[in-house]
Amino acid sequence: MESNIPVLNQTTAVGAQNRVLRNTYALLSLSMVPTVIGAMLGTMFGARLMMGSPMMTMLLFFGVTFGLMFGIQKTKDSGLGVLLLLAFTFFMGLMLGPILSVALRYSNGGTLIAMAAGGTGAIFLVLAGVASNTKRDFSNLGKFLMAGAVLMIVAMLANMFLHLPALYLALSAAGVMIFSGFILYDINRIVHGGETNYITATLAVYLDIYNVFVNLLQLLMAFSGNDRR
Repeated sequence: MESNIPVLNQTTAVGAQNRVLRNTYALLSLSMVPTVIGAMLGTMFGARLMMGSPMMTMLLFFGVTFGLMFGIQKTKDSGLGVLLLLAFTFFMGLMLGPILSVALRYSNGGTLIAMAAGGTGAIFLVLAGVASNTKRDFSNLGKFLMAGAVLMIVAMLANMFLHLPALYLALSAAGVMIFSGFILYDINRIVHGGETNYITATLAVYLDIYNVFVNLLQLLMAFSGNDRR
């Protein structure tokens, strides 16, 4: 009987990890609904206001974003955490309003948005598949990805004053690579038991996907955008 205990413990742990992964995927799918609704409203009503006052928009973005993320972390073991996560994804959808409005000014703007969404979905499916089915532990990527994200944020803030198009494109390309790496890292972390709460796991993966989409759309607008309307 004693020799079976490690096997039973391992089976239980694998079952728990699979449950967290399934719940994460389910909540992630659900979170796309308020994101799309928020994006539609942001494009129709909020984009002009947000682009008219970029500094206030940035302060609002950071205030609401970190406030909701703090609330999600505090309520991650209750149904309130799910509601706050959905509120967070709705707000993030609203914040897509400016970039979607810019994209739609191109004659092929709808196609660019569809390509960015399709490309993001393909990146997610491939990397999630790799992270879920490999025995390799990608936890060592965490520090490098975090350092890259911090450097990217610093460079983005600097470019708000420098206005260098080449740096803007380089940062967008770096964003696609860094947050694609985060998809691999975060899904792999769930599979290996490093993340045991599906609400915070969903938050992490959602932010990865969101940032891949935004940066990919920026690249597509720069290289494939036709004449503006």
